[in-house]
Amino acid sequence: MIRRLLLPLLLLAGVTGIAGQDGELANPPVLFTGDLRQWHKVTMTLTGPQADEVATSPNPFLDYRMSVALVHESGTPSYIVPAYFAADGKAGETSATSGNRWRAHFSPDKSGRWEWRITFVSGKDVAVDASQPATSVTPFNGLSGRLQIGRSDKAAPDFRARGRLQYVGRRYLQFQETGEFFLKAGADAPETLLAYEGFDGTVARKAQVPLHTFAPHVADWKKGDPTWKDGKGKGLIGAINYLASAGANAMSFLTYNAGGDGDNVWPFIDRDDKRHYDVSKLDQWQVVFDHAQQRGIYLHFKLEETENDDNRLGNPYQSGRGGTAAPATTVAVSLDGGTLGIDRRLYIRELVARFGYLLALNWNLGEENTLSTGEQQLMAQYIAATDPYRHNIVLHTYPEDAAQDAIYTPLLGTRSTLTGVSIQTEFDKVHERTLRWVEASEQAGKPWVVANDEQGNANLGTPPDPGYKGFTGKDAQGRDIRTIHDIRKYTLWGNLMAGGAGVEYYFGYQLPENDLTAENFRSRAQTWRFSKIALEFFRTQRVPFWQMVNADALVGNFAHDNSRYVLAEPGALYLIYLPAGGTATLDLTGTKGVFNVRWFDPRTGGGLWRGSIVDVPAGGPIGLGNAPNHPTEDWLVVVRRP
Repeated sequence: MIRRLLLPLLLLAGVTGIAGQDGELANPPVLFTGDLRQWHKVTMTLTGPQADEVATSPNPFLDYRMSVALVHESGTPSYIVPAYFAADGKAGETSATSGNRWRAHFSPDKSGRWEWRITFVSGKDVAVDASQPATSVTPFNGLSGRLQIGRSDKAAPDFRARGRLQYVGRRYLQFQETGEFFLKAGADAPETLLAYEGFDGTVARKAQVPLHTFAPHVADWKKGDPTWKDGKGKGLIGAINYLASAGANAMSFLTYNAGGDGDNVWPFIDRDDKRHYDVSKLDQWQVVFDHAQQRGIYLHFKLEETENDDNRLGNPYQSGRGGTAAPATTVAVSLDGGTLGIDRRLYIRELVARFGYLLALNWNLGEENTLSTGEQQLMAQYIAATDPYRHNIVLHTYPEDAAQDAIYTPLLGTRSTLTGVSIQTEFDKVHERTLRWVEASEQAGKPWVVANDEQGNANLGTPPDPGYKGFTGKDAQGRDIRTIHDIRKYTLWGNLMAGGAGVEYYFGYQLPENDLTAENFRSRAQTWRFSKIALEFFRTQRVPFWQMVNADALVGNFAHDNSRYVLAEPGALYLIYLPAGGTATLDLTGTKGVFNVRWFDPRTGGGLWRGSIVDVPAGGPIGLGNAPNHPTEDWLVVVRRP
């Protein structure tokens, strides 16, 4: 039965033989699995040289380079997709470490016929160094064929219905299929998401940071959802289901944190062996990522943590603290000491080969990154050169203004490969800092996608719902801290009204369900609801945010403080956010016509309300009147030309 299902795929491939272990061609040379549809994951598996993930001579990750060149029948687009060693081809289920399967994933942009050709060579370090002498791996090198791709049959929120999310030279990412622009709101915690007990080769090195089970979300797993190895994965798959159902559309995670706060996530067979990858673990990661994309969850790959990016200076920008010497473990756990050496290039290549086909993601150079500008540029350039689909490349660094000015400023402009930034700042500075980098990047000629992905210092972030596990709204010293309403007003709406691309919520170390050990995403249920309300407003009210600009000065806010925010499509639409309620005067000098005035409740959502003033004539400063109710709560005023 399986053979009959595969046969049509083999015939469509247009190939005539399969490579056996002895190097002879048998029948057929490659297998294609997955849906042969536009935007879907198409997997090419070659039966090639026998290898083992622990082997050193040759090392299957470093001393072989397999890639697949693909070109659409129209001549464009064309891609070179890196491939990887896949053990027995089903290691996620078998935990196999050896085999003769080599694999590439492809997510085709267009329906129609695609031509493909395999390049397969061997030699010392050839996977990451094209200057090294390479020998053709026969008879596999040069195999070619064709593939017929149909239209996608999926519906939103599945990203396969919307296409690849791409940087298009604007402040927002855009879906290739539908043309929609993307705003995100999701989880920045736990950063140790991949320290999950269901993954092979995953261990806890710190007693205070156990592996995740996500037990509260096992019940959110549904029949038909994926698992591996006789039912593993239900907690994490269920957590993704919950986030999607709650309206979140993004999640982030570290893929390498050796020596860091959690010290429990790495893609290698061993924490300190950076040249041999855990094939079965990475297969299992892929199951989770595939499910997230089908549920409409954008994936934020944080490639390293500050403790293992080399961190030669520590954080010299933090108030009251000078630079600190790197911990004794830094050199051991860093990738090439921060340079673009063999380990760092191999790490990037392996992640891109395994996960680059995913439709909606960004590569983050590192959390609180302290590499030099030159090192950051080289890393970003290597990612862009390796990733055939050129996903969004961003950078995160410390929250102090001086740190961001020093690290982000040299990366502005068209000569930089960076396409966005992942900002950390205090919750009430999100608007000003987002606007700072939106405007600076536009002035430099290359607009950045600017997200706020961490609010505040390490101890505090987005708090849980009031009363969750007895949470009182105070820190460890009994002091009042920010509330979920502060986060809604100054973080979520602060970013969006500055022209930002959205937010991810950081949970903080002193809070219940914290950044290292969080198990229950329901701890922030009200925050997910507030985010869903905001995202649905922009969608259902047909707000063309991608062509709007910040215009705080039109309500007298020249300092870009938190008194009130404006996002405007001049002459057509003005959004005025009032964090503390009240009213405002909007300057429509130089604009003609009559505008409707309506009010949107960011706390409860729904439609638009009429306030005390319904219509206003343009031409000068106009009062917006009073809210329909609860005048001291936050409101969004929608002033639109009919």
